[in-house]
Amino acid sequence: MGGDIVIGLAGGTGCGKTTVADMIAQELGPDNVVLVRQDSYYGDLGHLPLKERRKVNFDHPNALDVDLMASHVRDLKAGMAVDVPVYDFTTHTRTDRTRRVEPKGALIVEGILVLDLKEVRDLMDVKIYIDTDDDIRFIRRLRRDILERGRDLDSVITQYLETVRPMHLEFVERSRRHADFILPWRDFNPRAVDMVRNMVHGFAKKR
Repeated sequence: MGGDIVIGLAGGTGCGKTTVADMIAQELGPDNVVLVRQDSYYGDLGHLPLKERRKVNFDHPNALDVDLMASHVRDLKAGMAVDVPVYDFTTHTRTDRTRRVEPKGALIVEGILVLDLKEVRDLMDVKIYIDTDDDIRFIRRLRRDILERGRDLDSVITQYLETVRPMHLEFVERSRRHADFILPWRDFNPRAVDMVRNMVHGFAKKR
């Protein structure tokens, strides 16, 4: 069975995409949902010295293997399993491992740029943009990069000022115009959750 519904989930770094994705998965049932993350599709920079890899603008669409991502979404939608790359954010390289993803009734495509990538966006049935205050997003990003990705404080702040924030304004923020629904996320928002739930169920019933 292929994906009956493809849900695009975008918003700035640290906006709460994982929380919303988990909420949707819980609503539809974990056996009925599969998640594909943009972060799996960064290009392999193994041919560059580590110092040069760290200078790459990872918040620009050019840092992504868009063709592979679109191909995987298309295959999952058609009912075919795919092997998703496993990316190492410490070394900025693809590992030699992949993650086997089987198609299910619903597919969530999540990432800061997924609504900006036309090749991927055109495959979506529901497009959601999560709108979260900039200071909250930065704090979440800072905590994640230090605790989960082995980064130091200065490198996180430098990257945020030099690439993350400018690219958010140039690409991520503008992608909200493609959204079917803009979700204002202030911690737990019951009304917003209900709206997303009704929207997803409404599209699912039409399929």
